[in-house]
Amino acid sequence: MKTGLLIAALSTVSAAAFAQGTSAQPSPEIQIKTAVLAAPADKRDGAMVYGYDAKGAFVVLRKGTNDMVCLADDPAKKGFSASCYHRDLEPFMKRGRELQQEGKKPGDVLTIREQEVKAGKWKMPKQPTTLYVLSAKDENYDQATGDVKDTYLRYVVYIPYATAESTGLPLKPEAPGMPWIMDPGTHRAHIMINPPQSTTPSAAKQ
Repeated sequence: MKTGLLIAALSTVSAAAFAQGTSAQPSPEIQIKTAVLAAPADKRDGAMVYGYDAKGAFVVLRKGTNDMVCLADDPAKKGFSASCYHRDLEPFMKRGRELQQEGKKPGDVLTIREQEVKAGKWKMPKQPTTLYVLSAKDENYDQATGDVKDTYLRYVVYIPYATAESTGLPLKPEAPGMPWIMDPGTHRAHIMINPPQSTTPSAAKQ
């Protein structure tokens, strides 16, 4: 009986330790290393990087020297996801983060930002600007080493107030990887480019 209780106790402790280990915050160095993987190779070294401190607060981990801003993976969310975007998109991205922190629903975030842009409270870029999103499953991301494998990279090109008519793009993809336009006619109109996912395992290039 005592042996059974001991085994149960040890199992509980082991489970708790495992849970704590898997939720541990990656170091700033690991966060930077993995965040910039979403950016083009020639943009990584000079990219500004946002991430999370030991308390989970969203902070600047590294100041940038070029036009790229990167966001580290959020350890509180399932799966790995890092993103990088042109710095001119920062007002748009920052306002979205603020509204989400206030508890606004996705639909409300879209409406509020649209109203604010039209009111001139902040501006969207006049030129097309790109967002890169790199994702992977939890089991393919090693938080201790920063190694990520079997990743998927998609692209979003923001082109405010563009329409299917002004770009010649369809409203939905008609072939794998075909560009299409989403949210046409709004401040966040953007071209979606989702390359076909490869069935061959590969690691993100460091």
